[in-house]
Amino acid sequence: MADGTVDGTAAGGRAAQLQHTGMRHGWTTGACATAATTAAYTALLTGEFPDPVGITLPKGQTPAFALAVEERGDGWAMAAIVKDAGDDPDVTHGALIRVTVRLSPPGSGVVFRAGPGVGTVTRPGLPLAVGEPAINPVPRQMMRDHVAEVAARHGGTGDVEIEVSVDHGEEIARSTWNPRLGILGGISILGTTGIVVPYSCSAWIDSIRRGVDVARAAGRTHVAGCTGSTSEKVAVAVHGLPEDALLDMGDFAGAVLKYIRRHPVDRLTVAGGFAKLSKLAAGHLDLHSARSQVNKEFLAELARHGGGDDALAAAVTGANTGLEALRLCEAAGVPLGDLVAVTARDEALAVLRGAPVAVDVICIDRAGVIVGRAEPKGP
Repeated sequence: MADGTVDGTAAGGRAAQLQHTGMRHGWTTGACATAATTAAYTALLTGEFPDPVGITLPKGQTPAFALAVEERGDGWAMAAIVKDAGDDPDVTHGALIRVTVRLSPPGSGVVFRAGPGVGTVTRPGLPLAVGEPAINPVPRQMMRDHVAEVAARHGGTGDVEIEVSVDHGEEIARSTWNPRLGILGGISILGTTGIVVPYSCSAWIDSIRRGVDVARAAGRTHVAGCTGSTSEKVAVAVHGLPEDALLDMGDFAGAVLKYIRRHPVDRLTVAGGFAKLSKLAAGHLDLHSARSQVNKEFLAELARHGGGDDALAAAVTGANTGLEALRLCEAAGVPLGDLVAVTARDEALAVLRGAPVAVDVICIDRAGVIVGRAEPKGP
C-alpha cells in the first residue's frame, strides 16, 4: 500500500492519517486466519486451494492472501498464511497462521479449536468464556461468514471444525500480556477491522497534529480524539461529526491534548475503550499496553468513591482485566464507567492548562456499547 490507500480507495479520516505517515498497513491475525479458513474449506469442497485467496473485511475491503502451506486429507484440509503486519512493530509479524478445517456432522455448526500456539482462556474477565480458544469474537464471526459463503457457493453444509494454530505461538506469547491475562498456551487471534494500522510514534503524532490543523482550517469547532475505529463510530453516532473532525488518537492521548492546548477548538470529545481511558484517568498520557497498564488499585479507589464497599474494592483489585472490574461494579450498582470518564475528563482538562476547550468523554466496552460518560466541562 505504497500510496497510503486501502484497497485502492481514496483515503479520508483515519485512512488519511495513515497516508500522511507514509507507512504500510498490515493484516491482523484474525484476517489471516479467515483467509486460511476460506482456502481450506474451499479445498475440502472442491479439491482445489484458491491461491491467492480473497476475503471481505468488516469495512468492505477485499484483500487477497498468498498461501504459504497447503495440505489435504480425508475429511480435512489445512492452509497457512504468513502474517504481514506492515510497518507496525508487531510481535506476530512473520508468524505462520495455520488453519485446519474438518468436516462435521450436519447441524453441528462451526466449532473453534485452539491448535498448537493458540492460547486458551483460563480466567474470567475476557470477551470469551473460560476454556474457550483465544480466538476473539470478530475473527470468529469473520470465519463463520466466510464458511457460509463457501458452503453456499460449493454446496457444503457449513458444518465444520476450525482449528487455528500458530507456529512458535507459545514462544511469541511470552512477549505479550497473554500470560498475565490467563491466556495460556499461545497467542490470541485478534482484530476488529482486519487491518493493522502501524504506529510510529513520531509519524503518528505528526499525523494527529495535521488532523487538528485540517479540522481547524475547515472551520470545525468540535473534534473527537478516538482510540480506535469502534470508538470513532460511537463518537460519530453520538455527535454526528464529519470525517475531517475525527482524529485517530490511538494510544497518544497526550499528543492530542498538548497540540489542542496550543491550537484550541471549542470542544474536544475523547472516546475510547474503558480500559484505555482508565489509564488516562490515572494520569497516563501514553495508553499503549507496553508503556502503561490498567491500575486495578486505582479503579478500586474510584469504586469506593462511587459507594462501593471494601468487598467490592477487593474484588476490583483482584480482577483479571479492566472489563471484569467494570462488570463487577455494574453488578453492584457502582457506576465505575462514569467515574472513569469524569476522572479522565478532569485529567484532560489539567493537561489543557486552561485552554478554552470544553472536554467530554465517552467510554465504551469491546462491543462498542457506551459504559461511561462525562458531560462537557471547560476551564
